[in-house]
Amino acid sequence: MIKYLIHRPVAVTMILIALVVIGIVGIKNIPVSLMPDIDIPQITVQESMPGCSAQEMEKRVIAPLRGQLAQVSGVKSISSDSRMDVGNILLKFEPGANIDMLFIEVNEKIDMAMGNMPKDVVRPKVIKASASDIPAFFLNVSFRGEPSGQEASAKFAQLSDFARNVVCRRLEQLPSTAMVDMSGLTTSEIQCVLDADKLAALGITVEELQRALAENDIRLSALTVADGIYQYNVHFDSQILTVDDVRNVYINHEGRMLQLKDLCKIEEHPAMRRNIVRHNGKNCVTLCIIKQNDAQMDELKSEVDNVIADLEKTYPDLEFDITRDQTELLSYSINNLEWNLLAAAFFTLLVLLFFMRKWRLAMLVALSIPLSLLITLLAFKLLGISLNIISLSGLILGVGMIVDNSIIVIDNILQKLHSGNTLAEAICQGTAEVFTPMLSSVLTTCSVFVPLIFIGGMTGALFYDQSMGIAIALFASLAVSMIVLPVYFKVLYQKVHKRKLEKGEALVADDEKNVTKTNRAILRWYEKTQSWMFAHLRLCLFLFLLSAPGLVVMFLISEKRQMPEVSYTDAIMYVDWNAGISVQENDRRISQVLEHCKKGVEATTSMVGTQDFLLFHTQDITSSEALVYFKCESVDEFLQAKKRLQSYVAEAYPDASVSFSPSGNLFDMIFSSGEPELRLKLQDAGGHRPTVSQAMAFTDSLRQHFPEVMIPPVVTEENLQLVADVEQMTMYGISYTQLCDRLRQISGTNEALRINQGAGSVPVVIGSSKADRESILASSIDTRDGVSIPLSLLLKERMVYDYKHLYGSEGGEYQPVDIQASGKEVRRILDFVSQYEAQHDDVRIVASGDYFSSRQMIMGLVWILVVALLLLYFILAAQFESMIQPAIILSEIVLDVFCVLLVLWLLGMSIDIMSMTGVIVMAGIVINDSILKIDTINHHRREGKPLMEAIERAGHERLMPIIMTSLTTIFSLLPFMSRGSIGADMQFPLSLAILIGMVIGTLVSIFFVPILYYSIYRKKTDKTKN
Repeated sequence: MIKYLIHRPVAVTMILIALVVIGIVGIKNIPVSLMPDIDIPQITVQESMPGCSAQEMEKRVIAPLRGQLAQVSGVKSISSDSRMDVGNILLKFEPGANIDMLFIEVNEKIDMAMGNMPKDVVRPKVIKASASDIPAFFLNVSFRGEPSGQEASAKFAQLSDFARNVVCRRLEQLPSTAMVDMSGLTTSEIQCVLDADKLAALGITVEELQRALAENDIRLSALTVADGIYQYNVHFDSQILTVDDVRNVYINHEGRMLQLKDLCKIEEHPAMRRNIVRHNGKNCVTLCIIKQNDAQMDELKSEVDNVIADLEKTYPDLEFDITRDQTELLSYSINNLEWNLLAAAFFTLLVLLFFMRKWRLAMLVALSIPLSLLITLLAFKLLGISLNIISLSGLILGVGMIVDNSIIVIDNILQKLHSGNTLAEAICQGTAEVFTPMLSSVLTTCSVFVPLIFIGGMTGALFYDQSMGIAIALFASLAVSMIVLPVYFKVLYQKVHKRKLEKGEALVADDEKNVTKTNRAILRWYEKTQSWMFAHLRLCLFLFLLSAPGLVVMFLISEKRQMPEVSYTDAIMYVDWNAGISVQENDRRISQVLEHCKKGVEATTSMVGTQDFLLFHTQDITSSEALVYFKCESVDEFLQAKKRLQSYVAEAYPDASVSFSPSGNLFDMIFSSGEPELRLKLQDAGGHRPTVSQAMAFTDSLRQHFPEVMIPPVVTEENLQLVADVEQMTMYGISYTQLCDRLRQISGTNEALRINQGAGSVPVVIGSSKADRESILASSIDTRDGVSIPLSLLLKERMVYDYKHLYGSEGGEYQPVDIQASGKEVRRILDFVSQYEAQHDDVRIVASGDYFSSRQMIMGLVWILVVALLLLYFILAAQFESMIQPAIILSEIVLDVFCVLLVLWLLGMSIDIMSMTGVIVMAGIVINDSILKIDTINHHRREGKPLMEAIERAGHERLMPIIMTSLTTIFSLLPFMSRGSIGADMQFPLSLAILIGMVIGTLVSIFFVPILYYSIYRKKTDKTKN
């Protein structure tokens, strides 16, 4: 086929142009995203029961559900959290699981469990985590020029209505917007304060007032009335719409007509705030913009920017600030990787120009880069693979390997020309001769990805796009080097070859001189080093054997973790004050903390109290908890601000607990375990939750023995319980319903009806204004005979001190102690835990966390490396028809991996999923040079040359191609040596592992492989002679 194609350059060119046009058109429509399109392996079950205590929620709902859901197939872990009013169960699965089918199964299990629950329990909500749940960004609307820390004025209610009815609707009309979620709104309520003296004198009860309101709020559908040949729709509407309608409600009491305003003081005023949101200290309404699944991030950002610009012109007294911008994160990460791709291609071209010197050859080799990348991107479009930080990193890793095949083909063609063949013969023979070893090298490189793709889980989900990118790029490069390169080599050198033949000159003479001048020092160094190593053969083999135990030692002493550390400039701080404080006090404390720690902080958004969000993109918090988003200009300032916040809260409020988490992006949703480095689950001797005193005694002991480690306090709460005296209630003839209704009236929560106003509704409350504990007990309740009984006779109060959160898992209920510490500290803490358990028979402690899961994952990757090496061995054995030569080639991987782990350890880096994957990928790449070298040695031996001469000839022939192919791969990895974004931080350990392995592997291929080959086949040759 090559012989035919080199005479058809026009046809080949036309096919390439058609392919380029199709590729460019297809590339424009490739979706761009931060991470690969995979399901988030989480399902959340949420139950809400207002007024239910944490203990009741755990006993009645969460514990039965947890036991039923533990039977869901494929569940990796199950954890529950019960607190007042709300209970959550989180089910985690392996990434790549079929979440749609699991969602159905979870619902089936809940339906089965509902039959064993109390009848008043509402069916829990089942939420399937989705990438679309992550807000594209948050929009904060506030008054321009408002002082920081000021209380919300009466105008803020107008701002809430404006945000709800104007801003929200403008944003939801955008084609790229799926939903706008809001929080920080203030609402109003209509309160009917009873005139107790009038009601008592007239003998009117509260139930009569409620009944009058309900009877006057009538909504009837239209009635159809026929009148001869005509038909009419009659509407009857007596709906209550305003506060005046409430005042004018009539009550017929014993034939006397009264209005509600005669019996109550009716006013509309702001309701008690359940939450407060501040941006940079100013009261604001925050809006979460959720994008459509098929919408592009940049399109959404552009549309929202246009809306904000229009609103700022129309309402100059308002300020619109965007925070937690996912489009900025995506653009920065993708642009960073795109520049790395261009830099890799540029460095590769420099290497080619330096070694080849002839611009024709360099440009011919460089031609394979855009062609191979274009074919790869076209394949991405056909396979439905998006451009993300994983697939782009695969393309960058492939750039250095793309030109390898072209370098080898051109180098072999030049050698055939130097041997005296004609141009056509040299092209055909030189190309065909290297096809088998090049195909073998491509297969060996791709074979290491086969275990990564098919193992599933986090590794398979993460590296599918990357492995596909490298594999497609390598096969595209092979096709270009075997089909396109020979055609254009003939086109470029046909006239030059003809002219030099007429003059009696050799085509490669000048090139040979240039190579001699350029690489004379390299050849001299190679010959001296090779001679020394053959002279000290046993010493070299002994040093190589030492790398095997060294590899084991380095693996054991190195730190292990799941994912590499990613640099952040923003985060979310979670604060639990561990005290029953109000929303207003919570807001005051957070403002105080941020005021003392504002140095280096660029922007802050604080959320205190129960938020109004409908979706579950923000953590649920109570009135005594707070979330603070803060952003800094640099990573260093972020780390300093984080330390200042943590130390100030610990100093000013020692009972409070503080934790930090990423601000929320798709990478964290998919791959974050959500667990600390070490989680100690405390149980009593019977396997149940320990008492508060037992948990506190354990944490105090931990702090005493490990003062340098941050040990969080046990989160508790103190609640006031009003216990009804059943005997007294029976004596006075008062029912539970009467007592509850009276308590709702006193506390201002006796809601009679709701008035719809636009997108919201206003409650109408009958009763007193908000009351405190003393006024509630000082109030009275009327019996059926009209006798007033003090509530203090019917209610007994007591303070209950217990856990604020009740946790459980598939192993039962427990109390966690979450610890963030280094690997050495974790091992010391585990030793202490073993001693503590031995000394305290009433406590059982189960350890879990990232410390254990990371080691489990690393061991899984080690087995993947073993499987990959076996695949490599099988491929090489099939190619060489030998059982020994594949072992010679693969032996260099031991030394390469040892050097990689040694450098990682010296740099203070851990072994994680990225560095281990780099080792696996390096194993497939680094042996390519050895494959070509041994193939060349075998070729010379088949020609009848002695063993030593065959090794020397192969070394000289393959020295420069090995150096060039290795340098192109190494230089293509150099852009990855920078950090600063999610994409760069993730790829740094992987690229560093490959880079170190390539440097060591190149030296091993040049020097050590010939020594090992000689040591084995010298004995065989000696036996044959004997």
